[in-house]
Amino acid sequence: MNRPAASQLVVLARWPAPGRCKRRLATSLGAVAAARIQARLTGHTLAVARPLASQLGIELVLAVDGLAPRAARRLGDQLGVGRTVLQGGGGLGVRMQRQFRRAASERARRVVLIGSDLPQLERADLASAFAALDHREAVLGPACDGGYWLIGLRRPDPALMEGIAWGSAGVLEQTLAALARRGLEPALLAWRPDLDREADLAPWR
Repeated sequence: MNRPAASQLVVLARWPAPGRCKRRLATSLGAVAAARIQARLTGHTLAVARPLASQLGIELVLAVDGLAPRAARRLGDQLGVGRTVLQGGGGLGVRMQRQFRRAASERARRVVLIGSDLPQLERADLASAFAALDHREAVLGPACDGGYWLIGLRRPDPALMEGIAWGSAGVLEQTLAALARRGLEPALLAWRPDLDREADLAPWR
């Protein structure tokens, strides 16, 4: 029987198909170009994550939105990820909490979730997140738009992601307040931009 991984790194990704991803970017660039950018971003995220996961013995999980189970597994195989799961329905908070609960049921002690919109993601960012969870209950990677690009927890907290105005500039502030109400002070990583609009492409090109 395989021993469960003590840590999981979960990459949240959308199926990179025209009209199914990066809708705000598609408004200005077109659906085909936006899908290509999504595919490139997902590839970059996994290229950063794979060697770190291998080095540290962390299970890498691709959580896919927009595909049925068999197609999601095929996508994971194409991207070189050994394990693929579905994000499931609901808003972003519900889908993230579902991944934390799944990982906890598998006895993972450190769980980090990241998106796939991070052109400046570095291996050191992920290593720092897991190191922080050795002595903190939570870690956040603040995003320049007021949200966060990474969240890590040592145990799921269903209420933590309730009442958050997802997609607004107040996500990080509201999450910090929710953590503070629980007496938790998260470790904070470096600020990073994500890529949602055409103007966000400039530093990446």
